[in-house]
Amino acid sequence: MSGILDRFFVFHPDPWDDRDWQQRSGIPLEDVWFSSADGTKLFGWYVEGFADRPVILWCHGNAGNVINRLDNLARLFRSAFSVFVFDYRGYGRSQGRPSEEGLYLDAIGAYDYLTRTRMIRPERLILFGRSLGAAVAGDLAAQNPAAGLVLESSFPSIEAVAKVHYGGLPLHWLLGAEFRLIDRLPSLSLPKLIIHGDRDDIIPLALGRQVFDGSLPPKSFYVIPGAGHNNTYVVGGSAYFSRFAEFALSAVRS
Repeated sequence: MSGILDRFFVFHPDPWDDRDWQQRSGIPLEDVWFSSADGTKLFGWYVEGFADRPVILWCHGNAGNVINRLDNLARLFRSAFSVFVFDYRGYGRSQGRPSEEGLYLDAIGAYDYLTRTRMIRPERLILFGRSLGAAVAGDLAAQNPAAGLVLESSFPSIEAVAKVHYGGLPLHWLLGAEFRLIDRLPSLSLPKLIIHGDRDDIIPLALGRQVFDGSLPPKSFYVIPGAGHNNTYVVGGSAYFSRFAEFALSAVRS
């Protein structure tokens, strides 16, 4: 039962829409096929920035696929970062069916692709997780070295989110997925930037504050006035990308 409910309440993948996304985006998208840690075939996009800049490994949220991240990807690329954004199993062109453990394995596969295939040193890597992807990025950081970790629109656990949205009813008891980022935080000593919109009605700011409070230093909390759950980088604008770049560059150089 729990697996079925997870597909209704936790994972919301979109199928692939086959268009010329490179032409539409205006950035040099490189199609990447790679394997998850358990061999599942996955798809992602890599864009290469300046050689002396950090490389962003992006674990996206629970809905859509990489297509929905194109505008944000383009803005990160225009900040001269290299970025690898990938689809979890069952999202977009990636094979398989999503599950909590599967998403963790997919992130490991993406990390291995960057460090083993592209030979990118972990000291250049910034792990970036948004929403559900923050829990995925946190799990990845607990197992692999990186220069820094960005957690955006994050939450401590599925249980905490369920209590906010379902009046305290224990819906999480019926779900298989837990995504307990809060349990990973005490082992993460790398620099962390925690970003949240103060008008997020999906993951309220208070949950992001719990993530920050549960994190070890060095850490910083960046609240974006007027931003909701999915538009932090739009509402934040140039100040958002300046803060992101400042953190990433500092983490790589430390």
